[in-house]
Amino acid sequence: MRRRGRAAAVAIAAVLGIAGTLLVASPASADSIRDREYWLSGYGFTTAWNGTRGAGATVAVIDTGVDGSVPDLAGAVTGGTDVSGVGSPNGQKPVGEDSAHGTMVASLLAGRGHGSGAGVIGVAPAANILAVSVGFGVGAVDSDDQIAQAVRWSVDHGADIINMSLTRNTLDWPPSWDAAFLYAMQHDVIVVAAAGNRGSGTTEVGAPATMPGVVVVAGVDRNGRASFDASSQGITLTVAAPSENLVGVGPGGGYFEWAGTSGATPIVSGLLALIVAAHPGISAGNAINRLTATAKPAGDAIVYGSGLIDAAAAVTADVPTVKTNPADELKEWIRLNRRAEATTAPAPSSTVKAIAPPVAGAAPTSPFGTVLPSVGALRDAGLPLVIYLAFAALLALVIRGGLRAWRGYTSGRSRGK
Repeated sequence: MRRRGRAAAVAIAAVLGIAGTLLVASPASADSIRDREYWLSGYGFTTAWNGTRGAGATVAVIDTGVDGSVPDLAGAVTGGTDVSGVGSPNGQKPVGEDSAHGTMVASLLAGRGHGSGAGVIGVAPAANILAVSVGFGVGAVDSDDQIAQAVRWSVDHGADIINMSLTRNTLDWPPSWDAAFLYAMQHDVIVVAAAGNRGSGTTEVGAPATMPGVVVVAGVDRNGRASFDASSQGITLTVAAPSENLVGVGPGGGYFEWAGTSGATPIVSGLLALIVAAHPGISAGNAINRLTATAKPAGDAIVYGSGLIDAAAAVTADVPTVKTNPADELKEWIRLNRRAEATTAPAPSSTVKAIAPPVAGAAPTSPFGTVLPSVGALRDAGLPLVIYLAFAALLALVIRGGLRAWRGYTSGRSRGK
C-alpha cells in the first residue's frame, strides 16, 4: 500500500503484503460517499438486493484487523481473533503500519452505512464479518504460519467465504498453506484472493492467487477496462471487478478514496455472499460456477479472467449445476508437485554409493552398415523413427533404380553381341 506523498512498506516478512493502494484525498463527507459507489448499480448489486442482501452468509476478512466500532460497520463484525500476537483477541484492533486496510476492506464488503443514506454501504450489507488480524511484518509468529492459522480458524468458526486482500509476491507458497487451504476447501469454504497491483510492483499474480481452487480477482477502472496500476495479470484470474476510485471507511470512521485489487476482492467476496445467501446449501464449486458463468466477457482471460462480474445475473440466473470441487484441484496439485519435490531431493552424502548402471540391450544395427545410423542411435539422439524410415525408403529407391539401369545396360550389351 502507498499513501499520497510518501511511500510505505508493503512487504510482510519480505514476501507477504497487502494488495492495495491507498490514496488519501481530502476527507469526504459521509453524505457524499454513497454517490461515489458507482459499482453498486453499475455491476448489478442494487438489483440483486431485491432478492438478498447477504443475510446468513459469513465472510472471514484475513487482514490488518477490522474496527467494528465505526458507525458504518455497526453490527457487521460478529466474531474474530488475532493470529499475530500483537492485536486484540477479537481481531478488531488494527495492527501494522497500514492498519486501516482491513477496516476498509470490510466496509466495501458488508458496510451498513448510517443515518439516511449516508456512509459506506457494502455489496452484501447484511452479511456477517469475522475479523482475523494478521501482523504484516509484526508479531512473533512467522507470517506464513499466521496465514495458515488464520485460514483454519476461519473455517472452524463458521466462515462460508474467506477474503484475502493480500499477496505473497511469489508464485510458490509454503507447504503449510497446502494443508490449511485444502482444509478450507474440503469444508466447502470459498477462498477469494487479490491478484495484486502492478503499481505496487506485483507484475504477475502471486500466492495465494496462484493456488488451484482459489477465486482470483483482477481489477478494472471505472469504465470496465483493465487497470494498469491497480491490477496484475496472469493465467489464474477468475473474474474482474472495480479496483479504482473506490471509497471505504477506516478505523475511527474516516473516509478514504483508494485503489487496488484489495478493494476489488471484497466486492467479489460480497457477491459470493449474496450467492450463498440466495441459494442455501449451494456447494463452493457451484457458487463459483455461478460467479464465472454469469460474468460478462471483456477480453483476454489473463487480464479479465471469465469477465466482469454481474451481481444480478449471478444471484438470479438459471445456471446448470456442476460437480467441480475446488478441493480436488488443490489436492491433485499437491499430489503431483509435493511428491515430485520429495522424490527429487538429493540423498545425504554419507549414504551415496556408486552403483553400476544396468547394461542396456544392444541397439538394432542398421541394415545398411555405416550409411545410416542404427535405429537405436536415432532413438537415443531424439530423432523420430520416421526420419530413419524416410532415409531407408529413399535409399531403397536409389538402389532399385540402379539395379534396373544395370540390367538394361547388360541386356543391351548382350543384344549387341
